[in-house]
Amino acid sequence: MVPITFTAYGDESDPGPYPVPANAPIEGGATATGDRHVLVVQQGTCRIYELYRAFRNTATGGWNADSGAVFDMSSNALRPAGWTSADAAGLPILPGLVRYDEVTAGAINHALRFTVSRTQRGYISPARHFASSSTDPNLPPMGLRLRLRADFDTSGYTGQARVVLEALKKYGMIVADNGSDWFISGATDSRWNDTDLNQLKRVPGAAFEVVDTGPIQR
Repeated sequence: MVPITFTAYGDESDPGPYPVPANAPIEGGATATGDRHVLVVQQGTCRIYELYRAFRNTATGGWNADSGAVFDMSSNALRPAGWTSADAAGLPILPGLVRYDEVTAGAINHALRFTVSRTQRGYISPARHFASSSTDPNLPPMGLRLRLRADFDTSGYTGQARVVLEALKKYGMIVADNGSDWFISGATDSRWNDTDLNQLKRVPGAAFEVVDTGPIQR
């Protein structure tokens, strides 16, 4: 366990210390200028520790981060209303990632995380936070769940892409952050076949439907 110094959203973060190794992989690499997420699973406790904009702090032996969140994977408890996490929606990142091993096993048994370039000032539970000042009702709120329509023909898709599409039919995907439109996040793995996954770019937005999971909180 090492100290975490919060540099932006400490009042909406779970206090440290966190079990983050000094050599923990940083999203985008050590010199990245983006979100720089660091995700840690602590074996034996069923807990996830997630940081946003994480940088090593050699003076303390820990990390600096804009925000951080701790999730107990044995609980359905949500973060306090209005709180962010390492993700803008206030959700955990790790459970929504597509992972190579589950795709290879032939089934993804959970909803996926995705981003859109613009969102509205609102969120739908289990999201707890918004990251926009726009009141445009045509923009998606954080936490919006979309599902690939049951009548969408996936027979022309193969391999890894086909497994992802079948998961999107059953579990759908949730707006988790502002970013590239329709960008589904996956765990970094050198075994991914990018040519295979590029089949997903052929799926139009019109192939999805909105799942009504509750009112928009503003």
